This record gives sequence, structure tokens and C-alpha cells, in this order.
Amino acid sequence: MLKKALVIGINNYPNHPLKGAVNDAKIISELLQVNGNDTTNFEVKTLYDVGTKSELLTEISSFFEVSADMCLLYFAGHGYVNELGGFLVTPDHKRYDEGIDMNYILKLANKSEIRNKVIILDCCKAGSFAMPVEDGSITHIKTGTSILTSSREDEPSKEINGHGVFTNLLIEGLKGGAADVRGQISPGGLYAYIDQALGVHEQRPVFKTNVTEFVELRSVIPQVPLSTLRKLTEYFHSPSDSLQLDPSFEDTNSNDVDHKVIEPYANPVNVAIFKNLQKLEGVGLIVPIGEEHMYFAAMHSKACKLTSLGHHYWRLVRESRI
Repeated sequence: MLKKALVIGINNYPNHPLKGAVNDAKIISELLQVNGNDTTNFEVKTLYDVGTKSELLTEISSFFEVSADMCLLYFAGHGYVNELGGFLVTPDHKRYDEGIDMNYILKLANKSEIRNKVIILDCCKAGSFAMPVEDGSITHIKTGTSILTSSREDEPSKEINGHGVFTNLLIEGLKGGAADVRGQISPGGLYAYIDQALGVHEQRPVFKTNVTEFVELRSVIPQVPLSTLRKLTEYFHSPSDSLQLDPSFEDTNSNDVDHKVIEPYANPVNVAIFKNLQKLEGVGLIVPIGEEHMYFAAMHSKACKLTSLGHHYWRLVRESRI
């Protein structure tokens, strides 16, 4: 899959310079270029401290005409809202010509033939993107487009210690904090991660999307190997099944270990299964029945079962999607 990104950071505003936008853009650019296993990801073009509206609009317009299966536009800088709508502010801004109309960017995305488009904005009032303007007109979000913004339409986006608050969490999410069990990071996963991390009284991120398929922005090494995940259907023949355990699943229940052991003693085959089950428990896919920990479920000959999330991944394995 050919993936391209345009990453923009602007600090150099004449009257209200920023400190973290360029730094944030650099880190986002580096993360997008390579996955967590060092495979190539996005082909990235970076723009720092673009001086004029004309220059920036030319770059954004050209970007949505590139040949790619997926594109991602990231902007860190100032945002502004007036009765005409929301704008990405450029350093040459003046009254009623503050910068690039957010809804015009959405129109460019809607016209683009690129199958999947992701737009991420870290600026004040960023939630104005794809919002109705005062005359009631609105540009709808066409299929294949996801939008993630740092704040609502009436909120500022803050900087702390040389980073935008939103992008600081975005970076952690792309490093793996927002990854699912398979190690895949999607726009929706990033939103959930950032939304949960921000306090109730802080700026609130906004997520708008119209997609019909999973969109992967980056992947990292999964917490549980895919080979282990694929054993879900081997251990549980249906999602409602439970797996009976006994002391032979616990590797410390062996005469080789100097402590009290009980029959049946540790069996290497069962021990290997149990280690996988413990990994699956660690990511919330299975739980012991009638015991708090898997160790006691084994030693007391109890069972374990799939969680609701485990049901989901069981079906993915069954459908050969993992």
C-alpha cells in the first residue's frame, strides 16, 4: 500500500509565536516514516514555518492530488474562527484573511481520488473543521475520510514544555499506546487513547469519520505474538467454550521445584498452552472462572473462558484476518 503524508509545523507567527509546533511536526514525521518493526510506512513531506497563505495552500492542494492509497495531512500551528468559519492561520494573516479555510481543505479532500484520507489538526478551534458556518452551509465528509482535531470549535489548544498537549499524546499513541492487540494503530484508536488521557476539564479532542474499512496509520510489535493469537480457535472451539485446567498446566508444579506439588504434575505440553493463556489474559482476551488468577485456576482445576474482546479476536482468527 502506497501511503503519503504532508506534515506541517508553524512557529514563526509575527505577533504570537509558538514554541512547540515545529518540534511536534518533526517527531510526527519521524514516527510516520517507519513502523515499530522498522519497516517503511508513510512517504513524508515536511514543511516548517511556511511563510504565506499562497505557499501553504499550493502545497495542500497539490498534496490531495498525489497518487497514493492513503494520505495523511498533519498541521500544528494557530487556528482561528470568525463568522466566516474556521481557518488554519498563516504568518501573513490579516483581518478577514486569516489563512486557509478549513472547509476548503475538506473540499479538497472530498475531491481527491485517494481512497483513504486522514486529517489531523493541532490548533485552537480545530473542531471547527467540517462544522456548519454561520450561513448554515456545510461540507459533508465523503467516504474514506477521518478527521482528528486537538480541541472543540470553541476551545484553545495548549502548549506545555515545548509540545502541544494534544500532539504529545498523539506521539505516545503512535509509539504504541493506541495500538490494538495486533499492534495496529488506527485513527479511532488514537482518538480513544487521547480522549481517555485528557482530564475532564482540559481541551477535548474531536473525531469525525466516514469510513467503510479499517485504516492503519502505524503498526508496532504486538504485546502478544500473532502466532499466539491464532491459537484462540485451537484452545476454544467456539466463543462460548471454556477450557478446563488442572495442576499439570502450571510449570512450577513439578518435582524439579523444591516445594509441595500435587498430581497431575507439570506437563510440558500443557505448560506451553498455559503460558500462552496467561499472555492472552494479560491483554484482556480470557479470564479464569471462579478464581482471581490463572495460577489458582490451574492449581484448583478450574477453567478459563473468552472475554467479550476475546470473542472478537476469536472471530478474526476464524475468518483468517489475523
